[in-house]
Amino acid sequence: MDQAEQLRNMVKEQKSSAPSTARVITITSGKGGVGKSNVAVNLAVQFRKLGKRVIIFDADIGLANVEVMLGAMPKYNLSDLIYNGKSIRDIITVGPMDIGFISGGSGISGLNNLSKDQIVFLVHSLAELNELADIIIIDTGAGISDSVMEFVVASPEILLVTTPEPSSLTDSYSLLKSLHRNPAFKDSDRTVDLVANKVLSDEEGDSVYERVNSVVERFLNGRVNFLGMIPADTKLERAVRAQKVVSMEYPDAEASKAFQLLANNLLEHNNELYTMHKGITQLFIKFITREGH
Repeated sequence: MDQAEQLRNMVKEQKSSAPSTARVITITSGKGGVGKSNVAVNLAVQFRKLGKRVIIFDADIGLANVEVMLGAMPKYNLSDLIYNGKSIRDIITVGPMDIGFISGGSGISGLNNLSKDQIVFLVHSLAELNELADIIIIDTGAGISDSVMEFVVASPEILLVTTPEPSSLTDSYSLLKSLHRNPAFKDSDRTVDLVANKVLSDEEGDSVYERVNSVVERFLNGRVNFLGMIPADTKLERAVRAQKVVSMEYPDAEASKAFQLLANNLLEHNNELYTMHKGITQLFIKFITREGH
């Protein structure tokens, strides 16, 4: 039995022995650079505005996207839990708006390198988060490594972030293909939610979904659910460059309103799609984005 299968089995055992009280949403992508961590952090902000207790588990081992965006330096990270005797509560850093997050840190090279005992300890420790949060957001690493895939497969809710870029669409399909080939997912009735990020129009957002869903239906005999879209927004880009969260810095920005709608859709199990404003502002956004300025 390999490490990935051990992790999957441990998660199953934990689910059966201790029913979860927190809602777990795993955010993933087929490649880096599509705004996955940005989606995770902005959703956390919107959930907090709705009165939910939120903890982000940054499972993108070796990177620090979440902590940078939240502007909070963690004292401890996941490696301190696994190797240095810290508890799960010890390694939770409290950021703005009382958003908790757990940093993946750089002390381990990947979840697949953990021993069976370490996997057991990790799964049981993460189960303690049920008492501390209403919503747990898992921000995975990009790609389809075994560790990423097992986190995704084990999650009751999967949110796939993609963009209109052809390489992003191709990599999203590759991830979905691996997911559908995994017996643990194949034997379930779960549906992946898709978020089209960095789109320039409603039509482009719809096209992203249709292109992904059509190949999933045709080649994988499945489907994805269109949760919504996030528009390309100069204020979002400004916030990213400043290492800030657009939903906090510019709450009236188009992107912030789109994130608010996504959060509502997730909480209310709706599929209301954001409608972009048309006009001179959107024209300039298209020009700036497409010209690479």
